[in-house]
Amino acid sequence: MFYTALHNRWLRLLGAVFGEFLSVLALNLFIVPLNLYTGGAMGFCQLLRTVMTTYMGLNFGQYDVAGILYLIVNIPILLYAWRTLGRGLVVRTLICTLAYSLFYSIIPVPTTPIITDMLTSCLLGGIITGVASGIVLTCGCSGGGLDVVGLCLSAKGSNITVGRFSLGFNAVLYTACLLLFSPEIAIYSVIYNYFSAIVLDRLHQQNISMQAMIFTKEDEKQLAQFIIQSFGRSVTYWTGTGAYTGESIHVLYVCLSKYEAEELRRAVHSMDPHAFIVFQSGIRVDGNFRRNLGN
Repeated sequence: MFYTALHNRWLRLLGAVFGEFLSVLALNLFIVPLNLYTGGAMGFCQLLRTVMTTYMGLNFGQYDVAGILYLIVNIPILLYAWRTLGRGLVVRTLICTLAYSLFYSIIPVPTTPIITDMLTSCLLGGIITGVASGIVLTCGCSGGGLDVVGLCLSAKGSNITVGRFSLGFNAVLYTACLLLFSPEIAIYSVIYNYFSAIVLDRLHQQNISMQAMIFTKEDEKQLAQFIIQSFGRSVTYWTGTGAYTGESIHVLYVCLSKYEAEELRRAVHSMDPHAFIVFQSGIRVDGNFRRNLGN
């Protein structure tokens, strides 16, 4: 069922919207009541809102303008992503950004923190937010903000992952919080964001490179052509010999993302139910390797 959902366009979009809901739910229930700041573009918008209301004397009533500011900030980001990531991801990102802003506006913030211990609240909020962001990215979508910038860097072959880029940006953001507010707010905001970024990188399957070695007695050229057409991945193959049987066997080698591994396994076994496949994750790939981050 999970495999089907990941490879159905509308179910993936629905899953991404759910991820945005889960992310905002964790933010509004565990982080905002403690007057802490989330990371990324939304954290910047929250900081800008505080500066506008506290230091510039602007009054927006009971409405939190951070949601509107978030939409405005995403306009140049989406224009930047249009050429790098393609129209499909940008449109899905726009939908998720609108959903995120809507949920941010309608999900009520408790007047008193649900969990009074700040460390526990940061850990819980960070883990849930990281899982939610991982769901959004694994579904081939993005909530906008720094996720999109990180995806653009990854798509261009940078070694900077989405989570690492977020950590770097947030270092500057939380330094500003340290200067403007109390050290306690900055420190606990960093703790929250750190756990969110770590969980995000663990769950972002398109960002995890894998290698697969396929051992089959079927036509290796047909299988290689299928992989090339289905995944846009090149394949290297050669002929080996099974030590136990002494028979010839075809070996195919391909690099792909963890997101594509399950589809490859199912496709190979549909062509050869007796095929033997070895997967190894977490490898480092350098050179002409396309990261299909927008799929």
